[in-house]
Amino acid sequence: MKPNCKDIAQRVIAQEAAAVAALQKFVDDDFERAIALLLNCKGRIVLSGIGKSAIIAQKIVATFNSTGTPSIFMHAADALHGDLGIIQEGDVVMILSKSGNSPEIKALIPLIKNFGNSLIAICGNEHSDLAKQADIFLNTTVPNEACPNNLAPTTSTTAQLVIGDALAVCLMEIKGFKDEDFAKFHPGGTLGKKLYLRVADVFVHNEKPAVYPHQSLKEVIVEMTQKRLGVTAVIDEEQNLVGIITDGDLRRMLKKNTDIEHISAKDIMTIHPKHISKDELAITALDIMRKNAITQLVVTDNKKYSGIIHIHDLLKEGLI
Repeated sequence: MKPNCKDIAQRVIAQEAAAVAALQKFVDDDFERAIALLLNCKGRIVLSGIGKSAIIAQKIVATFNSTGTPSIFMHAADALHGDLGIIQEGDVVMILSKSGNSPEIKALIPLIKNFGNSLIAICGNEHSDLAKQADIFLNTTVPNEACPNNLAPTTSTTAQLVIGDALAVCLMEIKGFKDEDFAKFHPGGTLGKKLYLRVADVFVHNEKPAVYPHQSLKEVIVEMTQKRLGVTAVIDEEQNLVGIITDGDLRRMLKKNTDIEHISAKDIMTIHPKHISKDELAITALDIMRKNAITQLVVTDNKKYSGIIHIHDLLKEGLI
């Protein structure tokens, strides 16, 4: 009988979810000691491992670095052939291993101890050499692997990753790591743009449609047509925003009125329109547009009219 893939996937997810939930009982005084050690580290966090644990160690390094905790990866096998030079005075070494008894790990432990560096073990075997000789032991024991043969690292590596994330998030919150700090380390791609791209960086490339309240309907239409944003701001003599007119406002007005000769901007404008400061993040402008089902937003600078940001601008920047 052919295996049911859905049943297998659901079993794996349930099994790994249960193992992750069970890790909560291992968050003890050693976990707090590990956080204190990492917070007071004068150097970097050097993470190491062998096999699949090495791959998880590299991911934790990436998470630490992107959240303000300087870290570096050292493969346990390469460490025995010259890469031990990575470790400097003041560094804290963190070794990941399921068994804690791999030959490379056992050979590495005394070398690190001889250097005088503190050693944290993330290990799934509390009776292993690694767990016993580490200064701090973080337990990631799991009942079994999701692999049907209980061999391929699956649940155990998930547990290691979760403990790494728990350490990183604790460090972030204790340090008060903010959005602007995160943006410093993520300047590229969509994520970076969400964190640093501001309205002022986007709307300045657009035309600046504007009319005064007394101007005629014809003048309003001409302004909107020339500036091609489907909207115009209505302003006073001091450039204060008093209203907005959109394509939709024009269509609704024309549907209601047959005599349009004497209609002016003030008769059809929407007062108190949605607007945003030019110093706000562009992603905030997108949130306002989505919540209010609009495609343009007036930009202001100290309550003065500055221009229009269009949803197409945000689309071009890759925020949508």
